[in-house]
Amino acid sequence: MSFEMLELKEQGIRESLLAGIASYRRQYPWTGARPIARPRYPYFGKEILEQAIAALLAGENLLLAGPKATGKNVLAENLAMLFGRPDWNISFHINMDASYLIGMDTFTGGEVRFRPGPVHSCAAQGGFCVLDEINMARNEAMAVLHSLLDHRRMLDVPGYDRIALHPAARFIATMNYGYAGTRELNEALLSRFVVIQLPELSEGNLLKLLSYEFPRLKRDAAAMFAGLFHDLQQKCDHREISGKAVDLRGLLDALRLVRLGLDVHPAVAMGISNKCQDPEERMMVEDIIDLHLPKSMGMPQVFED
Repeated sequence: MSFEMLELKEQGIRESLLAGIASYRRQYPWTGARPIARPRYPYFGKEILEQAIAALLAGENLLLAGPKATGKNVLAENLAMLFGRPDWNISFHINMDASYLIGMDTFTGGEVRFRPGPVHSCAAQGGFCVLDEINMARNEAMAVLHSLLDHRRMLDVPGYDRIALHPAARFIATMNYGYAGTRELNEALLSRFVVIQLPELSEGNLLKLLSYEFPRLKRDAAAMFAGLFHDLQQKCDHREISGKAVDLRGLLDALRLVRLGLDVHPAVAMGISNKCQDPEERMMVEDIIDLHLPKSMGMPQVFED
């Protein structure tokens, strides 16, 4: 059994789903040149993992919705790895058009050749396509998704033939509410997905993540950092601070700086509080940090020798 499947067993994922993944991998072994997805972190959360695995085994398109720092992209990358497929990650923005997604003609070697875009490559080869921040897509890109994600599983390539999606291909979209430039998905597109609302990262799962990333992190220090992040989440939920300080990447970056010898408070300022541009908000976040982390805290109090 592969390492990633063993990790699923450790989280208590039901056997029928593990058997389904194994059957999928036997039916669609990956032999292409593109490497299989290898996420940096595992996703911790049994119920969400089971829902997502079941959806993909059923051949559904999956939409992961939720606020910042809930692990949407981490989950998508983990799913691609578990199913043994490469992933194509598409980050939507206002200037993205259909030609980027599908591909375009280019002049190469004295002749016109079609250069496939990420959606075309993923659809043809049977990869996992991660549609990141799908609610930032403009109308032209949305039109591509409408035809791609319905029951026909076909992709129209302008000027060329229509192609059928590889049976192993899966589409996972992510959506964060409230970001600048986002909008509501229309009903026609939304109906093409099954939706999972990701919960905020619990203190328990954050402790698992910290232990995974930093094996020599002391337990009491891990509890302090997890408590700090949870407090920032609550303050953001109550609209006392913005989401800028609720930065899981920033928390992990701060711990990496501490591991290199930087004192805790300067490291946490670089990773979290200095991202607050409003001076009053920054002072409020610094006060929250002071409540959880002693001023004198340094590497010896955080990591084992």
